Amino acid sequence: MKTQGIVYSILELALVPEGSTIKQTLNDSLALAKEAEALSYKRIWFAEHHNSEHVASNAPSLLIGYVAENTKTIRVGSGGIMLPNHSPLVIAEQFGTLAHLYPGRIDLGLGRAPGTDTATAQAIRSDFMQAAHAFLKEIEKIQKYFSLENSGSKVRAAIAEGTDVPLYILGSSTDSAHLAAQKGMPYAFASHFASTHLLNALDIYREQFQPSAVLQSPYIIAGINVFVADTDEQAERLFTTLIRMFVGVLTGTTTALHPPTAMTDELRSMLQHPAVHQMLKYSFVGSMQTVKEQVQAFLNQTKVDELIVVTPTHSLEDRIKSVRLFSEVMNNINAEAAPANQTIYK
Repeated sequence: MKTQGIVYSILELALVPEGSTIKQTLNDSLALAKEAEALSYKRIWFAEHHNSEHVASNAPSLLIGYVAENTKTIRVGSGGIMLPNHSPLVIAEQFGTLAHLYPGRIDLGLGRAPGTDTATAQAIRSDFMQAAHAFLKEIEKIQKYFSLENSGSKVRAAIAEGTDVPLYILGSSTDSAHLAAQKGMPYAFASHFASTHLLNALDIYREQFQPSAVLQSPYIIAGINVFVADTDEQAERLFTTLIRMFVGVLTGTTTALHPPTAMTDELRSMLQHPAVHQMLKYSFVGSMQTVKEQVQAFLNQTKVDELIVVTPTHSLEDRIKSVRLFSEVMNNINAEAAPANQTIYK
């Protein structure tokens, strides 16, 4: 444990842009990770989604290995592994293996949602609903498999025992806040698409937090959408890609990431639709100064320890530029802050 300013990281969804391929998207994920490492981002996490031809992050553990092998210092992990889709034993073996190959750099974020539709969830694991309802017990199985004390058990994930793989609870509702607090685990909230329960969940987590062997005080990561460019107008243009993506999700017409366009009155109207606005509420878009003000207001309101950033642009070049500028924004915020009192978990 150590202290410094607000930590900033990247959540990689590996969304396939229109006109691109899955292979190029995965290569772009690595290029992004290398840039983030050079800019002192703390970690890059991969999400788990299924049954979409426009999402390349179906197997986070494989992508973690690919990126960790081709980087040196940045932490690489899952944001998250949707645990009810998997056997806890197999996940422990996979992440134990990663921990031996890339010691001190692997994170295991765990979520309860399927990351897909009901039919696909059933195809992945026929007893998905039972596993989802037993999420706490499934987490405890993971913890057991990673413990040295499990070495005498009949069922073991020997490769995981004693390895340094911090666990995080992911969530988008208050249920996950209760669980993370009860277990004394770090908590990552998906506010980049689920804004409704953020503040209530953070209050619950902080008020109910029980210190544990791995964490003595609450640690919170919040997801945000960020598009930074030289001007507000340029950033808003990049943001149109995400607006169209979420409108597609809500209307059941998902497609590859569209190229950006001018921010029209029609798009502004779409953004104000209650469902779209709720999903994209914590989107910070503009020049460095504009985004700095937006992010500072968010930090003042939530007092989170870490930001994990989603920037789904059509072009890798636009994305890397936004990531660079956001790093400058965070460096400025941290430089202007009072003496650091933020705690970093791993």
